[in-house]
Amino acid sequence: MKYGVNENCIGCGLCAGICPEVFSMTDEGVAKAIESEVPAGSESTAAEAKDSCPVGAIEKA
Repeated sequence: MKYGVNENCIGCGLCAGICPEVFSMTDEGVAKAIESEVPAGSESTAAEAKDSCPVGAIEKA
């Protein structure tokens, strides 16, 4: 499974705090997801990050 971050991102950093294996913050101040599949063992925290996004900017890709 892969995730993506859409243009609704407000740069709160919650996803990167919950699941840094999948999400990080860019120099522009918004989140991005890794381009590869979610690493084994990180599926539940990646899903938690998606569900916790206050603006629904994380999508399954």
